[in-house]
Amino acid sequence: MIVEELLRELAPQVLGPLVRRYGDFDACEDAVQEALLAASQQWPVDGVPGNPRSWLITVASRRRIEVLRSEAARVRREESVAAEPLPEPAPSVDDSLTLLMLCCHPALTPQSQVALTLRAVGGLTTGEIARAFLVPEATIGQRISRAKAKLHGARFALPPVHEQPSRLAAVLHVLYLIFNEGYTASSGTSLHRVELSAEAIRLTRQLRAELPADGEVAGLLALMLLTDARRPARTTADGALVPLPEQDRSLWDASAIAEGTELIASTLRTAPVGPYQLQAAIAAVHAEAARAEDTDWRQILMLYELLETAAPGPMLTLNRIVAVAMVHGPARGLALLDDVDPALTDHHRLAAVRAHLLELSGDVTAAREAYQEAARRTESLPEQRYLLSRAEAL
Repeated sequence: MIVEELLRELAPQVLGPLVRRYGDFDACEDAVQEALLAASQQWPVDGVPGNPRSWLITVASRRRIEVLRSEAARVRREESVAAEPLPEPAPSVDDSLTLLMLCCHPALTPQSQVALTLRAVGGLTTGEIARAFLVPEATIGQRISRAKAKLHGARFALPPVHEQPSRLAAVLHVLYLIFNEGYTASSGTSLHRVELSAEAIRLTRQLRAELPADGEVAGLLALMLLTDARRPARTTADGALVPLPEQDRSLWDASAIAEGTELIASTLRTAPVGPYQLQAAIAAVHAEAARAEDTDWRQILMLYELLETAAPGPMLTLNRIVAVAMVHGPARGLALLDDVDPALTDHHRLAAVRAHLLELSGDVTAAREAYQEAARRTESLPEQRYLLSRAEAL
């Protein structure tokens, strides 16, 4: 496990220097994967070398040169490259940021950005990514292949200054997607895919180290920490979902809450406020309540109103409606549900929120039917079991 974690940490630090030196992201990424595979087989037996990063760069460089030697059309290029010394390790900070932005190139779809980021920056194998998302390995392989083909000829460098804010926003969005899929799996038998949420936190920590003054990077890291802190209390021993109001808060990760709370508090004082910071602030309010009934819903509603102005979206609207119901009563929330985005019409989350508010209002029959409808619409078995149990309880 220690070797596996080290390899994932070193993956972008190895790929960056190779792409910078040889070009051709696709071929260099293949060479790095071969070097990582060799290390995973040799290091547990022979021990981790004194300078593991240099070891990987050397092995990957040799793999890349071997490929060049086999290509007759590139003999001249191979001779000039082979005659030069192996590249010195470049600063990992610059390479990691450049790699993240390259993997989140606007020419790629969000699904391809996620897969390529996990492969090239996270160091996960194609099989590991496929298992995490519960899709065939061939599907992930195709996404990665198409992504690398679209990046063929792309320059390994930070984008121009005027493009960097939008590219960073894409990076944050990809990390957010990875974390959310790990924290609440969209399908399958398990509520969590811990390897994904843990990888998202690791990569966001890395990005935070590179951009310590960026408020939204700090906000996203704080949001992940405060949210993931609840994970030990989100399921029972048999994997059944436990909703937030019913969770045993003594099981929450106190150290993660302390780190996330301090991070968002300091960031809000020093950086322009953005959507991830506002979401982290909402998570912090939940974390500060010793009991569910102590939750400051008025403050949460105010934060959701600010967030909806800054980054409107249908799911955010649903969360705000829940906050409205908690402050002003379920009848007010139910009235607002009639005007939500039509895109949510068939989403299980809309039916689940309606069921919850109907239950709070005392309409047991309608609440039971809404819970059953929500259960039919979700592809997550833990969520489905929970929703059906709520219907049966009524």
